[in-house]
Amino acid sequence: MKRRLSTTLLTLLCIAMSGTAQVRLPQLFQNGMVVQRNKPTVIWGDAQPGQQIGIRLHKQKTMVTADADGHFRATLAPQKAGGPYQLTIGTTVINDVMIGDVWLCAGQSNMDVTIERVYPQYPDEIDHYENSKIRYFRVQTDKDTHAPKADVLPTSWKPLTQANVKGFSAISYFLAKRMFEQTGVAQGVICNSLGGTPVEAWISADSLLSEFPIMVQKTMLYDNPEMVAAQDKANNMANNRWSELLDKSDKGMAEGWNSEAYNDKDWRTVNQYSTLTQGYHGNYRGSLWLRQHLNIDSKHAGKAARLLVGTLFDMDYTFVNGREVGRTYYQYPPRRYQIPTGLLHKGDNVLSIRFISKYGIPHFIHEKPYMLIFEDGDTLRLSEQWKVQEGALMTTCPSGGTSIQNLPSVLYNAMLYPLAPYTINGVVWYQGESNTGANDGWVEDNGPAVYGKLLKKMMGNWRALWNNEQLPFCIVQLANFMAPSEQPQPRSAWARLREAQRLVAINDPFAELAVAIDMGETVDIHPLRKKEVADRVGACMDHLVYGKKAWLSPQPVKATANERQVTVSFNQLMLSGEQPEFEVCDASGRFVNAKATCDGTTVTIESPVANPVRVRYAFKDNPLKARLQSAKAVPASPFEIAIEH
Repeated sequence: MKRRLSTTLLTLLCIAMSGTAQVRLPQLFQNGMVVQRNKPTVIWGDAQPGQQIGIRLHKQKTMVTADADGHFRATLAPQKAGGPYQLTIGTTVINDVMIGDVWLCAGQSNMDVTIERVYPQYPDEIDHYENSKIRYFRVQTDKDTHAPKADVLPTSWKPLTQANVKGFSAISYFLAKRMFEQTGVAQGVICNSLGGTPVEAWISADSLLSEFPIMVQKTMLYDNPEMVAAQDKANNMANNRWSELLDKSDKGMAEGWNSEAYNDKDWRTVNQYSTLTQGYHGNYRGSLWLRQHLNIDSKHAGKAARLLVGTLFDMDYTFVNGREVGRTYYQYPPRRYQIPTGLLHKGDNVLSIRFISKYGIPHFIHEKPYMLIFEDGDTLRLSEQWKVQEGALMTTCPSGGTSIQNLPSVLYNAMLYPLAPYTINGVVWYQGESNTGANDGWVEDNGPAVYGKLLKKMMGNWRALWNNEQLPFCIVQLANFMAPSEQPQPRSAWARLREAQRLVAINDPFAELAVAIDMGETVDIHPLRKKEVADRVGACMDHLVYGKKAWLSPQPVKATANERQVTVSFNQLMLSGEQPEFEVCDASGRFVNAKATCDGTTVTIESPVANPVRVRYAFKDNPLKARLQSAKAVPASPFEIAIEH
């Protein structure tokens, strides 16, 4: 009895002493974190070698010993949704821990697009929603050309409040909101994305080496911290020096061209959608000044207003009556600038823009809003006519060196690897735009031709990292973009990359495709309808994760031909009617438009060519007329398949 009591006391003493030295935990383990329900919870960190660490979360507890290098890892048994709880790891206490569902949302800029950007699409919904059970963890931008890092840069879990919401990724926000409404459990979103990055930046070097050794070599060239720092420093210095020279050379800066009092009567008048520069065609680099006069009535004089200046290529400093009201440093964000109370006066007011072009072809983007919006809801549209004057013509900015963050494996090393093995429910992958062009000769063909291989390799790589061969992936297919075409586009890189995404998804039992071919914008690579895309992502996850019957995008099963009549069968009932955007291909490889009609589960196509060998649908950059849908109004994916004879 005494021996048993002594043993018990010794065990309790060990537990009490186990956390006396402070443990070091990854950034993911902080107040407000969300732990995945109904799956084992993996907890890891660093401590003194040989140190025993007691761990407790709700009803689960365990003891683990740090190895000779000071690393420890423990696994708690699955627990049901609930909280808030405390997670104790040694002497470290993490508060406000929820057990619910955790999603990893990754990719490039369309995953990055924030609620602030899409706000005009959904103002009432965003303004009137808060939820402390939805938490957002934003991985900060980092890169490493050498090897995987132990942790991501400092960040934190943020609850969905009005103070935080504008910075949330829009896809992450709407997905979490939808899933909470359906499940009632806490939602955690880990957003890990970076604009302009290719898929290979998110794949480990080991995974790439066997099939793409030249890609790995490209990163190995920069496997030196001093070289990376020198490259970054050189790029920054070149950018700064270019800007300094521009400011010194810009006549508008010296002569006050932004001033309300400046006389612009001798400036050229140009429509904003025509060529803005004189004699330089599209190759103008430097500063360009634009001015227009606004007549403000007595009702709105002195009132605050919101100025919408569409989207500009590529930088701007915008002034009203000589006062700067906003600036944007690159082409994609919409220009929404606040004009403060008292700045506008009755009568003639001056709007002026210092337009900076680093890459040539300065221009306004069509189909964007250009107006003043007053507090009472009244609007004043801007004129398309501007007074224009060149400020300073510049040489090309010499900062076009290697973008380190886009090299193969560098984001995997710094931003992805440190997140594993944090238990997650599934991955949303929204990327591909940066792989639609040529890729510096590391493969014989261009990006879309190998994208499917890379995407498949990435998914396998991540599943191995999480030790979960069935980790669900939802692939968001690229939306429609760029100028539409009535005729076939045999070399559309966007169409071919979409097809690669489709084939990867349909051939992977643990992946689904969220089709967005009807969600794009002709003039904007970042379409704003993110809620609708998130709904389709949610439907994919309903099927993959929860085993629910979900209405997903219809897929072609096979195509057959009887002389000049082609029949394409689908895996579900379709909406009937005529279907534009179908094409057939003859034996020479030439595609031509073809009339198509849908009925039941089949589309019947009248081939203009004898013995067609292939059929495709919506296989263009921007197939605006595409309307093939399931009976549940879910759009079909663009596709290309061979015809069986």
